[in-house]
Amino acid sequence: MSHTVPMSHTFTVSKSPWGPDDEIGALNHITPESRAEVMARVDGSRVFDLSCDYFIGMPTWSALGDPAYQIYKTHDPAGDVVTNPAGLDDEANKLTSYTGDAISMYTHSGTHIDALNHFGCHGEIYNGFHAHEHFGNRTWTKCGVDMIPPIIARGVMLDIPALKGLEQLPPSYGVGAEDLAAAAERQGVTVKQGDVVLVRTGRYQEWPDAEKFLYDEPGIDLSGAKWLVEQGAILVCSDNVAIEQMPSTEPSTWCPVHLYLFNEAGVPVIEVMNCEELAAEKVYEFAFMGLPLKLRGASASPIRCIAMPLTKA
Repeated sequence: MSHTVPMSHTFTVSKSPWGPDDEIGALNHITPESRAEVMARVDGSRVFDLSCDYFIGMPTWSALGDPAYQIYKTHDPAGDVVTNPAGLDDEANKLTSYTGDAISMYTHSGTHIDALNHFGCHGEIYNGFHAHEHFGNRTWTKCGVDMIPPIIARGVMLDIPALKGLEQLPPSYGVGAEDLAAAAERQGVTVKQGDVVLVRTGRYQEWPDAEKFLYDEPGIDLSGAKWLVEQGAILVCSDNVAIEQMPSTEPSTWCPVHLYLFNEAGVPVIEVMNCEELAAEKVYEFAFMGLPLKLRGASASPIRCIAMPLTKA
């Protein structure tokens, strides 16, 4: 259950301070100077892999009818001996053992980054782009995940279960501003302008049990999202599938954190982030690196994320 009182919030769409053509919002804070600053402090001796693997039966968001992950063989060594698709002579065909495959999945599967066109208000997304003008037969022409640059920035992980002496937060717990501020103080870290912030709920410990991982999720509530933006976070990440508390306590929408972060703050999110190794080793500050696929116009992309500890400034 949430520890906060349900909030009343009027959701709106903001114009970008970076101008009418901006499609990446707060990620504009990533600059050559900011990248150089964080990379100058990297401890290259350790790498933490923050991403999940993809496999048939993996937990994916399917509550609204989106497809699960599938992988199919397109070439099989034994099958190609029979069909000989390349038209080789018999000896060459048997020698050349060819394997190929294709995948099908919802773009919001596994560890993935949401673009700013993922949610809007009344058909309008961040920076005033409207579906009437900027949505084609298949994708938006604005704010797609392909616009997101390589992400290299200072990362901070806030461990909320550790703050409370728990392995993981209770079902549907709302992580609010007070929780985040207390975790930062306990860990001796400060969230600064330009940071990527990872919020650990402990829910990833249930991966890959779909029944336990997907339902009644603890996650950030609206007060927590606002606090992160006020501190300067440019990308908000969590270890659950919805990033936010589910079900929501906000009466006007089922996804208030998404609407606020995307439409008002211009802050994208990464979901299903594996924070367990960072938590076990108490690594709270690091260089964060994430590379989404350049899926033109798409609302999300799988993303491979890593964290590398920082030396003292």
